[in-house]
Amino acid sequence: MDITPAVRQVTVSVGIGLFIAFIGFFTAGFVVKPATGPLPVALGPLEGLPIAMFLVGFVLTAWLMARRVRGALLLGIVATTVLAIALNGLVAGWKGFATPGAAQLPAAVVQAPDFSTFGRLDFGVIARLGAVATVLVTFSIMLSDFFDTMGTIIGVGSKGGFLDSSGRLPRANRVLLVDSLAAVAGGVANSSSNTTYIESAAGVTEGGRTGLVAVVTGLLFLAAMWFSPLASVIPAQATAPTLIIVGFYMMSVAREIAWDDYEDAIPVFVTMLVMPFTWSITNGIGSGFVAYVAIKLLNGRGRQVHWMLYLATAAFVVYFLLPLLERRLA
Repeated sequence: MDITPAVRQVTVSVGIGLFIAFIGFFTAGFVVKPATGPLPVALGPLEGLPIAMFLVGFVLTAWLMARRVRGALLLGIVATTVLAIALNGLVAGWKGFATPGAAQLPAAVVQAPDFSTFGRLDFGVIARLGAVATVLVTFSIMLSDFFDTMGTIIGVGSKGGFLDSSGRLPRANRVLLVDSLAAVAGGVANSSSNTTYIESAAGVTEGGRTGLVAVVTGLLFLAAMWFSPLASVIPAQATAPTLIIVGFYMMSVAREIAWDDYEDAIPVFVTMLVMPFTWSITNGIGSGFVAYVAIKLLNGRGRQVHWMLYLATAAFVVYFLLPLLERRLA
């Protein structure tokens, strides 16, 4: 955003913090999408083993963090998982973890990964969708992937202290290159897009701020392909507290925002709320871009806006109108 660097990085950091916290509450079942009623989300049923494990895990993790215990987030996940396995085995009536195998000892620790879909590409989609629709879909995915990555590296980089005095990540082009190649590799592997994820903030919060950490994490992920039964034991209710705590830490920088400067603060506010409410970093950044440029133009300060921001805003306008365009072209 073409505003002060401090505000730009704070905006994305706080927005991602809210997003991460909301993901934690939602995956834990503490917040649910009601089948009926006027509200889009509501308080989930506070009963059963899963929600009990989430509450215990959250209090335990928060207590460990307050005590400044090293590795508190990981300890919270492990302790909650162990307790969930024990109770799930003792109290048969308290089953209810959504993920198969969660909070249950696996029948086998090692299992060979399934590579049957690797390299299965479908170029016939272009003929089925048509050239125009294909271009629109590709543009939408590309824009979403790019700004999700940019938002993540700014938010996580801010938390890790990687940003320079101008609020930029040094050598960000290398991050974008690796992210792009990973996205291509993910497509070839027929998996979801391999991109930078906001959950990386959990590792940064614990002190993981070097390239060696990333390399070790990548190697462990490769090894985890053969230990998927063991990884599936960890219930979402054990990892949700970690996301919420990390979200709290990322939101703590909101105090740096000049809330009385409405020209900057309102787009910042829009960005922070649209991210979790629409479940998309891209939507949040795009909404902030559009709001910021519109306010600047209406205030007669359009010359203060960089031409690249106008270009990005125009791209976001097209992005937001894509559903309408696709319906018209269908």
